[in-house]
Amino acid sequence: MKLDLRDVVLGVATVGASVGALLATSSDAYAQEGQAAPPAASAPAPRIQQPGVAISRVVVEGNQRIEAATITSYLLVRPGDTFDPERIDLSLKTLFATGLFADVQIEQRGADLVVAVIENPVINRVIFEGLNTLDEEDLEEEVQARPRSVFTAARAQADVQRIIEVYRRAGRFAAQVTPQVRELDQNRVDLIFEVDEGPVTGVRDINFIGNEVYSDRRLRDSIVTAESSWWNLFQSNDNYDPDRLEYDREQLRQYYNNRGYADFRVVSAVAELTPDQSDFFITFTLDEGIRYEFGEITVQTELNRLPQDLLRAAVPIRTGEVFRGELIEDAIDAMTYIAGTVGYANVQITPAVERDRENRVVNITFEVNEGPRVFIERIDIVGNTRTIDPVIRREMRVNEGDAFNRVLLDRSRQRIQSLGFFTEVTVEDTDGSQPDRSVVTVSVEEESTGELAFAAGYSSTESFLFDVSVTERNLRGRGQFLRLRASSSQQRQQLDLRFTEPRFMGRELAAGFDLYSLRTDFLDQSSFENQSTGIGLRASFPTSDRTSLGLTYSLIQDDTEVADGLVDHDGDITTAPLDQCDPNYTARSFLCEQEGSFLTSVVGYTFNWDRRNEARRATRGFDLQLSQDVAGIGGEVNYLRTEVEGGIYYGLPYGFRALIRGNAGYIAGWGGDDVRINDRFFKGGSSFRGFDVAGIGPRQIVVNTTTGELEVEGDSIGGNAYAIGTVQLDVPLPLPESFSLGSALFVDFGTLGIIDSASRQTVSIDSDSDLIVDDEASLRVAAGVSVFWDSPFGPVQFDFAYPLQYEEYDQREEFRFSTRTNF
Repeated sequence: MKLDLRDVVLGVATVGASVGALLATSSDAYAQEGQAAPPAASAPAPRIQQPGVAISRVVVEGNQRIEAATITSYLLVRPGDTFDPERIDLSLKTLFATGLFADVQIEQRGADLVVAVIENPVINRVIFEGLNTLDEEDLEEEVQARPRSVFTAARAQADVQRIIEVYRRAGRFAAQVTPQVRELDQNRVDLIFEVDEGPVTGVRDINFIGNEVYSDRRLRDSIVTAESSWWNLFQSNDNYDPDRLEYDREQLRQYYNNRGYADFRVVSAVAELTPDQSDFFITFTLDEGIRYEFGEITVQTELNRLPQDLLRAAVPIRTGEVFRGELIEDAIDAMTYIAGTVGYANVQITPAVERDRENRVVNITFEVNEGPRVFIERIDIVGNTRTIDPVIRREMRVNEGDAFNRVLLDRSRQRIQSLGFFTEVTVEDTDGSQPDRSVVTVSVEEESTGELAFAAGYSSTESFLFDVSVTERNLRGRGQFLRLRASSSQQRQQLDLRFTEPRFMGRELAAGFDLYSLRTDFLDQSSFENQSTGIGLRASFPTSDRTSLGLTYSLIQDDTEVADGLVDHDGDITTAPLDQCDPNYTARSFLCEQEGSFLTSVVGYTFNWDRRNEARRATRGFDLQLSQDVAGIGGEVNYLRTEVEGGIYYGLPYGFRALIRGNAGYIAGWGGDDVRINDRFFKGGSSFRGFDVAGIGPRQIVVNTTTGELEVEGDSIGGNAYAIGTVQLDVPLPLPESFSLGSALFVDFGTLGIIDSASRQTVSIDSDSDLIVDDEASLRVAAGVSVFWDSPFGPVQFDFAYPLQYEEYDQREEFRFSTRTNF
């Protein structure tokens, strides 16, 4: 049987006036109006007929679960004491204050002190009914009622208030909660919260008063709360949340403060409910103040190894620039880092800010002093719900007991962030148990490390291409990497498996293996197809804090087949397939020497140098990678391949970012071997936007011997050397962050060429046409725009490229897109 709290007396017929008063307040009233829980009933006065008589014994009646000894321990009188009405009255109030009893009565029976109690019921289950938008787990974390805890109406009312507050934060201000109890045997109850969630209370309009410099639209874009719109289905911040409103006040302050308005303040932020109670009007009243510039910037220090000129050079503030409050924090971080590099692990930097309103400048004096020596007492890791502690701790550059070092802690945060397992990593320090002790807390927020990736593209020559892969970058929370990938297109069918253990044998040694099968179809581009099957072993280890060295070994079996030709024995072009490796074939291809099966044994190394401030989206620093592979230690193929790749990154104001990347490579045969075509470099597609896969570089073409004009675009034969560069500017779009859209402008430029002399054959097809190899290694340039969309289904990237400089036989590709989804 289910009973409303205003009607039930907990199934006990003799609860008494105290419980009746406790439950008298309507549950609808506190559920809907949000009133505080009613006060507990006052304790009835104890009935003492003969004060001054000695107490013979204390008798407890009515208790079921609670031991009599526990009840008597709350009394202020004992057997042998006299019946003192004042002390007995205090005992009565003490028992009521425990919250264990619905009613308590104390009376004198002769020489006995009788304590009669009615116990509050015990909660069997806490049940939530009517939930649609929230989960039970969300509410269970908020309410205090728990199974096997004592039930009281006051606590139930307090939990109602907490539930209503949760719904208000979710934008449902019309939510109603009705608490009920279901009586069970053995003085137990089920506590039931019946929830009517009501409609979402949106934000109809956001207005600003007092803004003269910036428009309402620009200010709306600077805050998190957004106006409700029927067409934006994925908007999550279009409801009223008091906590978010406070955050918006701070966002507005930072917006103005970083644009010169150091005196800016939000006078008020008011939310008004519409008459139909379906939406809110939010109004911000602003005082913009005047616009400042940076004035005199000075640095004062008495530290011997820190000259003032060095510290001043690190300050990213220039006199005459528009005042930006964030630059003060950037200056403190920069000077702290400089101090750490010269041995000052703890420095105190105090900025003295002086506003000169008459001249509209802000003068700043940075005082740099050495702080007290502090040691790390403890390192706490919080938020890692999946990743085990050792995976995070092994990236820390400091240990418990070490001297506190801000630079090393910042480097530790970067290393943990570089793992790619967390959306956010913060490192904070708090006071320890003693003045010279500090507790470091590393807070992480886990992200999905499993990835189901899809990629698709289209070009006029290759039609559609598809790629699917399943990747887990943090296998079992131990930081292990596992990927299974399959891709298919007109040119490639690939299946590969990769596994990496980042700490092999518990040492700073990453080890892994690769298994793969790759069928490359260059029949349309180069008149050959190749089947490669191989296994690779990898190991890498750090050589310093910023550099690492990797070693690799691969054993590869290649099977190369040359396609039939399209030039007959009389030198005429035909569509009938002919065996171009026939010794009597007029245009017999140099590829015929490379047809067959070959075993390649390759050993190599890779050197990495990473000076980026962030691995995900670097805004400062550079990275460099150098690799070399030698084939010929065993096997049947001999070559030396060298490749280098690197990038420079620079963050710009207002979310812009510039980057320059480049990569180059060269391969040469040794021991009398030429470079086989499947070992050469083929560039285009994702490696050179604006051009198709194998779309640039040396190519067999048919030209007119008289005019020199191109008659037939033949096969791409790859090159032994390449150099490709990219200049890119990431451009934030003027759209709300909820759209999750970004863009970038790019220019790709480079070349591919240089082939062995054996590949430079010229075949006379007829008196007017020759089959030649064009190896100009000329410069190619393409420019375009990329659009990034962090969609609900995963990140999507669209590339629109237009070739600006190219050879007429190059294969161009003007559009490409890719996507992936996380799990």
